[in-house]
Amino acid sequence: MALLNFRRPTPSAAPQSAQIEALMQGFSVEVMPRTAEKVADFRALLPLGTRVYIAHIDSTPIADMVATAARLRAEGMEPMPHFPARIIADRAELADWVARYQGEADVREGLMLGGGPVTPKGAYDNSMQLLETGLFDGFRRLHVAGHPEGNRDIGADGGHEIILQALRAKQDFAAAKGIEMAIVTQFAFEAAPIIAWADGLRARGITLPVHLGVAGPAKLQTLIKFAIACGVGPSLKVLQKRAKDVSKLLLPFEPTALVTDLAAHKAANPDFAIERLHFFPLGGIKANADWTFTHGGAAARPATQT
Repeated sequence: MALLNFRRPTPSAAPQSAQIEALMQGFSVEVMPRTAEKVADFRALLPLGTRVYIAHIDSTPIADMVATAARLRAEGMEPMPHFPARIIADRAELADWVARYQGEADVREGLMLGGGPVTPKGAYDNSMQLLETGLFDGFRRLHVAGHPEGNRDIGADGGHEIILQALRAKQDFAAAKGIEMAIVTQFAFEAAPIIAWADGLRARGITLPVHLGVAGPAKLQTLIKFAIACGVGPSLKVLQKRAKDVSKLLLPFEPTALVTDLAAHKAANPDFAIERLHFFPLGGIKANADWTFTHGGAAARPATQT
C-alpha cells in the first residue's frame, strides 16, 4: 500500500481531489457518550466548528448526553444531539432535555428521529410530533431522517411514499418557523441508488438539502453487522461481493470509491441534492478522522494543525 504514495499522479488526479475536497466541506460525524470518552481532545481530530451528532441510546442517562454536548461545545465543536421520539416518555421529559441541553451546553441544533423501538415508550410516535410541541422553535437548525433505501420499519415496501409525505410536512414546518433544516440519511454503499433517490426527492418537490450518511473505515465484518442491524438494503451487495474476496477480508473497508463517485456527480451537477457528508465512525473516531483528513485536505484539517 505504501508504494501507492510514490506513484506519479494521473492527469485526472488533481481535479478528482478537488472534487472530493469540495464535497467534504462542512462534513459531520456521529458519536455516543461512551465513544466520546475515548477521545482525549476532539480538536486533535476534527476542524473547529465540526458538527458532531450525539446518538441517544435508550439506556444512556440524559446527564451523560448533556455532559458530552457541553464538552464538545467547550472544545469548539457544534453539538447536535438526537431526539428519538419513541423513547421519550412525555412532554415534560422532552422539555427537560431541551432545557438542559440549551442551558448547560448552549445546544442550538438537533436531529429529530422516530427512534429504534417499534412500540413508543410514551406520548410520541414520530419526529413530527416532537416538532409540533413548540419546544424546538428557538433552535437555529433541525435535521430530519432520510432513507435512500427505504425503511422496512415504516412499510414492507420500504415506506417510500409515507416518508415523502412526512418530509413534505417537515419542510413546510421549517419554512413556516424560519428554521434551517436538512435531511440526514442512513448510510449506504453504492452511488447509483443514492443519486436516483436524491434526484427523486427533487422531482417530488422536496427541496431540503441532503447530508448523506457515509460509513467510515472499518473491518468488513463490522460494517456488514451494522448494515444488517440498520436495515441497509440493496447496496449491502457491495460488501457481500467484497466478502467473497478472501484477500480483502482482513483489509479495512473505506468509503473512497463511494465518495469519489458522488463528488464527480456533484461537480457535474452543482444542483445535486446532496450538500454534505455525515460520517458514522463504525471503525473508530480516530480511523474516521484520519481518512477524512487524508481525502478532505484543508476541508478536514484538525484544529490543532491549523
